[in-house]
Amino acid sequence: MRKKVVIIGGGIVGASAAYALSKQAVEVILIDRADAGQATDAAAGIICPWLSQRRNKAWYRLVKAGAAMYQGLIESLEADGETDIGYKRVGALSIHTDQDKLIAMRDRALKRREDAPEIGDIHLLNEVETKKKFPLIADGYQSVFVTGAARVDGRKLRNAMLSAAEKHGAKIIHGDAQLHIKDSQVTGVKVNNSAISADQVIAAAGAWIDDLIKPLERKLDVRPQKAQILHLKYDAINTSNLPVVMPPNDQYLLSFDDQRFVIGATHEDEAGYDTSVTAFGIQDILNKALRIAPKLNDGAIIEARVGFRPMTPGFLPIIGSFPDYDGLLFANGLGATGLTAGPYLGQELAKLALGQSTELNLEDYQL
Repeated sequence: MRKKVVIIGGGIVGASAAYALSKQAVEVILIDRADAGQATDAAAGIICPWLSQRRNKAWYRLVKAGAAMYQGLIESLEADGETDIGYKRVGALSIHTDQDKLIAMRDRALKRREDAPEIGDIHLLNEVETKKKFPLIADGYQSVFVTGAARVDGRKLRNAMLSAAEKHGAKIIHGDAQLHIKDSQVTGVKVNNSAISADQVIAAAGAWIDDLIKPLERKLDVRPQKAQILHLKYDAINTSNLPVVMPPNDQYLLSFDDQRFVIGATHEDEAGYDTSVTAFGIQDILNKALRIAPKLNDGAIIEARVGFRPMTPGFLPIIGSFPDYDGLLFANGLGATGLTAGPYLGQELAKLALGQSTELNLEDYQL
């Protein structure tokens, strides 16, 4: 008899877990209520964790592994007939006006490449070379260019994984799932007035996880961090192969094939679940972006998106289970690294659901 796994949440983590499990001898049901502000639905990001100065080793091991698995994931999705995946390796420019900081960044990347060859080539570029890579860059910036970095559209990647999972037999239900609990066992869910039993339930509910697990009288203390992201159209340049741009502030700039530029994002810790696009948010994004790429001043605003990054108290993703409840697994707290680490965490959850060993040492990712 096939094992039955129910996944709650259709963001990047849940979709990845569903896709991984669907290729096994497992009955997979994914339930998603499509909350406004789902982080994956708003996200467009940069797969380039190797230049980060963040010193948490557990975090770096996670994002490094996440970046390393991408090529295999993309090849698998293409083999399953998915053609609109939203991923392209275009390289990344980390820009700065301080050459000493760029030299230190390059040296850090060279050291990290020893066990992360997917970084590719690493170049220290002067101002002229930087502008050649990204002609819209303002004067005065030099850069470190990393060839292995990629851009990714979270919505398209998520949809491709769900589509491929369905091809392998997974079932997707739209609705509000609630845990079914008997004694100290999560035995399934209730959704759309129906009960669904399961051998294992995976909670991938993002910033809404604490509402889901409230009947267990447990909390993961995950809070939403609001991110506003702006999409512009700028016709004066071919965007097909432009590298992503990582400025020295907390913003980013990337483009897609249709002359679309994505700039952002805000980091709003006190906004709760407010999905409003605000004057503050748009002003903050544009002020920072136009200092980096002033020619985008002529860009036409296409849309603004809002997503809620799930943040943990320790700013480190968590994965595992509650020791006093069987039948429930969870992963959460991806923050701003959802597109880098999310697909990998989903695969790790799939292994846990099947009783297999994970690559991660789960003790590093507990509250």
